[in-house]
Amino acid sequence: MAAGSSYTIVEYFGGEDGYRCGYCKNETGNFSHGMWSHTMTVQDYQDLIDRGWRRSGKYVYKPIMNKTCCPQYTIRCHALNFQPSKTHKKILKKMGKFLSKGEMPTGQCDGEPMDSLCEDAGPRDSPKVPQPDIEGPINDVAPSTEAAPKPAGSDTPRQEPTPTPASREAGVAPKPGVGADPSRPPCRKAKELRKERRLQKEQQRQQEGGAPASGPAPAPPSQPSQPSQPNQPKTLEDFITESLPEDAKHHVEVRLVRSSPPSSQFKATFDASYQVYKLYQIAIHKDPPDKPSESQFRRFLCDSPLEAETAPDGPDSGYGSFHQQYWLDGRIVAVGVIDILPTCVSSVYLYYHPDFASLSLGSYSALREIAFTRQLQKQSPKLCYYYLGFYIHSCPKMRYKGQYRPSDLLCPETYTWVSIERCLPRLESAAYARFNQDPDAEDARSLKDLGRALVLYRRMVMPYAAYARKRKGSSDEREVEQYAGLVGQACAERILLYRA
Repeated sequence: MAAGSSYTIVEYFGGEDGYRCGYCKNETGNFSHGMWSHTMTVQDYQDLIDRGWRRSGKYVYKPIMNKTCCPQYTIRCHALNFQPSKTHKKILKKMGKFLSKGEMPTGQCDGEPMDSLCEDAGPRDSPKVPQPDIEGPINDVAPSTEAAPKPAGSDTPRQEPTPTPASREAGVAPKPGVGADPSRPPCRKAKELRKERRLQKEQQRQQEGGAPASGPAPAPPSQPSQPSQPNQPKTLEDFITESLPEDAKHHVEVRLVRSSPPSSQFKATFDASYQVYKLYQIAIHKDPPDKPSESQFRRFLCDSPLEAETAPDGPDSGYGSFHQQYWLDGRIVAVGVIDILPTCVSSVYLYYHPDFASLSLGSYSALREIAFTRQLQKQSPKLCYYYLGFYIHSCPKMRYKGQYRPSDLLCPETYTWVSIERCLPRLESAAYARFNQDPDAEDARSLKDLGRALVLYRRMVMPYAAYARKRKGSSDEREVEQYAGLVGQACAERILLYRA
């Protein structure tokens, strides 16, 4: 398809067969719908992930939530309101200590799990599909008297959670407190109280005729003294940008490079990045050395259907697929694969050099990506969410994603967002749950008119109703209806479903 096209083109594969689950290891319990995306606009992908879809390379899939063994719920964090937890602060301080003093923590990732978003994505190797000939002009629907056109030819997870204290296990809501006592004065720092007492003693000595202190006596405060600035908690950015000493042992730099279409910086660093990925897969996922091949790396983490797009109110980087490279003392030690979309930064995968596993780079990079989302929001106000992929409550080691608060889970029936605190009690009762508690609530974008869904047939764009008339006796109505119901009416009317 010509670059810069405004169309998304997909081939739908259904989802009748089960395959191996990367979480519970059930050999045939993982079920999902899938489609191959030849090209996709960022708005279409934004709308799809807001309906429970997710991409792995160019393969886009949607778990069959009420059938799959480990239901996977789309999770998003409200980046602007995020405050790092004590565990997050420890990770950031651990990194700061390593950079300033060169002290490498001992131990293996603080007990963080070894599975990452790679297994979120269903089959790691995207299915081999025939490539339809979509290179070239695509024509809109022509009148019924048009000449017949020529027939077309054939053309994870972030794996590091933050440890959860035993008293605050996931799924157990904290007990409500009573808050501050309004009848008592607000807490103040001891230093401030000592200063006030000194002032009061000085005033008392002067009233009793004592000798004044050297210099002018300070004026008595008319009310309890307040600090010059409110004692606000340190922000995420404060921890990340905390100044290092001049003799710091290490220096880390994060570089954003566009991966699709590949930028010159991406091409120049491709081999170094791939070598880190290969080491990671072998050491962390125990892959045999020949499995993480260069072609597999390209398909899984470099190829993307997303078009590079810009908008007047968009971020300076533009939209699309990127790699965030973590450079330590001049070499790549970790790479975060992300998509920048109209309302979010979507995390795809994270891989790192095994020598630095004890630095909790999975959690560290997630915190950096939240900070990056906040940075982009200053340029594009509606871009304010950080998507962490899927939350799998039935798999305890994957519950760490729920610790990036405040966060929401996507209701699998109404496709509305519900705060995770309201969802967890339901997930404690059953692996699959509807989160929207309104029994009358329905999917606002459900399929209402299949005839308006767009298809691409012999390089012609047409509604399904026109296609069905051309293909009398066509037996694909059930398949197309299933596809259109999963993507929703709005997407079905924009996305081109390829028909052979």
